Amino acid sequence: MDTAVINLKKGDAPFHADPAHSYTLPARFYTDESVFELEKEAIFYKSWWYAGHVSQLQNTGDYLTTEIHEQEVFVVRDREGQLRAFYNVCQHRGHQLVSGSGHANLIVCPYHAWSYDLDGQLKGARNTDSMEGFKKCDFALKPVQVELFCGLVMINLDPNAAPLTQMAAGLEDEIRQYCPSVDNLVFAQRDTYTVDCNWKVMIDNFLECYHCHTAHRDFVDLVDMESYRSVVKGIYSSHISNAAKSTDNSAYKFETGDVDFGYAGWFLWPNLTIWAYPGEANLSVLQMNPSGKDQTIEFQDWFTATAKPSSQLSDAMAYQKDILQPEDISLCEKVQKGLLSKGYNQGRFVVDTDKTELSEHAVHHFQKMVADALGAKLT
Repeated sequence: MDTAVINLKKGDAPFHADPAHSYTLPARFYTDESVFELEKEAIFYKSWWYAGHVSQLQNTGDYLTTEIHEQEVFVVRDREGQLRAFYNVCQHRGHQLVSGSGHANLIVCPYHAWSYDLDGQLKGARNTDSMEGFKKCDFALKPVQVELFCGLVMINLDPNAAPLTQMAAGLEDEIRQYCPSVDNLVFAQRDTYTVDCNWKVMIDNFLECYHCHTAHRDFVDLVDMESYRSVVKGIYSSHISNAAKSTDNSAYKFETGDVDFGYAGWFLWPNLTIWAYPGEANLSVLQMNPSGKDQTIEFQDWFTATAKPSSQLSDAMAYQKDILQPEDISLCEKVQKGLLSKGYNQGRFVVDTDKTELSEHAVHHFQKMVADALGAKLT
């Protein structure tokens, strides 16, 4: 690990455990290629990662794929009805097995037609029956941990990782409190955004509403900001308003329903945000996928009561896609440019004792997890 990059350097102000007395992470954490490379092993290959939704894997043989940096994984429902996850690579010569999502009775490699059952066992390998010492059991697909979490299909490349329900104790109960019918939701839509900034800039932005009054006029009209609070809890944080300002607001119109509070959002380490908007039953996830030290691919997946959202939820989704996301993307891309300036290295977290909507303590919580995961010494 390149300690010269991540440890305290001359000119750096200290990063304290107490957010009220701490400076932010130095700018190089967002701009240095070495940090980006360190994060792969230290963060992403050891953390729970959103892969899709259970409604996309309803039947035996249904599969979907996901990619964590260079590591491709597919998740499939096996013949016993269980979800299984495997590295998406043939054990013969390393060819990719499947792409996208779909349905298969057997997983067949497009290169030499080696075939695997849905439990990962090698079923067929042409011209190997008479090979001395060849045993099919030696060439099973390499498994990956998989877990269902409020309908979200989560995977972890670390075979020794603790269950997500244990690591994020309390989060499932919170989501079910604010979206009681979460088990009945189905995948409705994916929106994709390419953003020219480091993935951590996007997370930082989500974790505070200090910027909301300045940058998100319609969101502030939707949500009662006086009740908006951010609470940090282990590997996640909650960002919740207990009431909506009005069902008739400038963001989108809605009627009270399954989700009858103002707004609930959660951050789940390392790169997933979970949203519930007021009105009919809904949940969405916005995943920040690093594709380079200064580029992020965002996936926002929406889950609603039916695969075709109602007009009310369509309006909410359009607001997110056409207004709120472009506002945030513009902010984050300008921050990334600023982080390259010779006139900036660190700022101070703005933190108040009441942890109001203007407080940045949740940003500090995230940045400390980054520093800890990288083994950085910053004090």
